[in-house]
Amino acid sequence: MKTKKSSIPKHIAIIMDGNRRWARARGLPDKQGHKVGVEKIEELVKTAEKLGVEAITIYALSTENITERAKREVADLFSIIRRTYNNQFKNMMKNGVKLSILGEIEGLPGAIRKIVSEIRDTYIKNESIKLNIALNYGGKKELISAIKELIEEGIEVDKLNEEIISKHLYTKGESDPDLVIRTGGRIRLSNFLLWQTAYSELYFTKVLWPDFDEKELKKAINWYGKQKRNFGK
Repeated sequence: MKTKKSSIPKHIAIIMDGNRRWARARGLPDKQGHKVGVEKIEELVKTAEKLGVEAITIYALSTENITERAKREVADLFSIIRRTYNNQFKNMMKNGVKLSILGEIEGLPGAIRKIVSEIRDTYIKNESIKLNIALNYGGKKELISAIKELIEEGIEVDKLNEEIISKHLYTKGESDPDLVIRTGGRIRLSNFLLWQTAYSELYFTKVLWPDFDEKELKKAINWYGKQKRNFGK
């Protein structure tokens, strides 16, 4: 079934849930689930690009993940991110994928901060799609950070509006997500893009992230195309 271009979301945000449950169901260590989950990203970005999606924002690691999960698991995740950057992301950028990291960068390990710096310094020729990776990200922290910046800049209260606040978020310059996809069966946003998803369409599926393939992405987009978006009108 072909999807009409008019029904394609310009920006898709994805909460990639279910890596650990996928691994444990197969008797594998959690690390293997995260590894397979990260490998899925390139496949889904390629599919989204072919369909005409302009940007994807993925929830890779929350601030809560870093503080609440076992140190070994968090270390494994950072190790997987480093390898994925060298083995996949660099090649994706060469092929036109504009990569950005969203979150509390200063709270990340030195090796990851170095990667973030390299990404920011990389010029993308013939940009085809944007991939934003939310890393050490929390929606509430993002809003607190924006409020602090506004206070420091001395912006008068009566001049505050949505546009000014949006310019102080990690996603400044990005359009808000049209569609949010959460895999793994949980029905919540988990502190993800709280401001930006005010009018996003929310799609929840029981499919675990490592099993979320091209077919599942197209199913989500087809569902989106059937929704009537009136933004409160």
